[in-house]
Amino acid sequence: MYDLHTHTVFSDGTTTPEDNAALAAAAGLDGVALTDHDTLDGWERMAAACEAAGVEFVPGVELSAEADGRSVHVLGYWVDPADPALRAECVRLRAERERRGRVMVERLAAHGTGVTWDEVAVIAGPAPVGRPHLASALVARGAARDIEHAFTRWLAEDGPVHEPKRALAPAAAVRLVVEAGGAAVLAHPASTFPGPALPDALLDELRACGLRGLEADHPAHDEASTRRWRDAAASRGLLVTGASDFHGGRKAVRIGTRTTPDGVVALLREASRGGARW
Repeated sequence: MYDLHTHTVFSDGTTTPEDNAALAAAAGLDGVALTDHDTLDGWERMAAACEAAGVEFVPGVELSAEADGRSVHVLGYWVDPADPALRAECVRLRAERERRGRVMVERLAAHGTGVTWDEVAVIAGPAPVGRPHLASALVARGAARDIEHAFTRWLAEDGPVHEPKRALAPAAAVRLVVEAGGAAVLAHPASTFPGPALPDALLDELRACGLRGLEADHPAHDEASTRRWRDAAASRGLLVTGASDFHGGRKAVRIGTRTTPDGVVALLREASRGGARW
């Protein structure tokens, strides 16, 4: 079994690549993916750590996209790390995260929270500042009870300091993954599109662009939404993946909480150009 969605300090997680590899081995996993937001910077360390821990490394990335004001995330596996278009977009997206972060810090300061850019940058470490780092600063300042309260009170899309992202269209994100030789999977769709209605037109568009799977098995999905998205995948010939979306201490979810069977991983690998090389 494989956990195909984990994060580290290179984006908005609190653990290192070495930590994730060790946790995957301790959980008895056969393999684990590193899918930090809009960066491939942790790949080299994760590959070495997985080799040392005796688990297979699945190289990945989680690209930020947006549709009708909703944040949509596209996972890309076995992409070519030297692909110039993918590299350029990752640089742009991370710069956009910093721009957005600075705007939101200014608004938090105007609301008297006491949060400063310098303290948020320390929390972020090697990663670009994102909302989870702002949430941690708000908790540290006593302006929020916990991370969840920081989002609902301050940082949510309808919150007082929210700043929209200049993100990709979902179809462009899928094409970017495919053109970089990777296999594209739509991340945690029930979190993006809650409720009974399926965005059929969007799913069909993404499938036409080369989408290969849906992450239906996710800790944020209840039984009904998992079943609904499994059905949506089956009706379109898409693969179903499962993953923890591990963020270390930022979420109460362990690596291996949700998994993908090796047969599905093999099909995703075959759908990419880089899987055989890895």
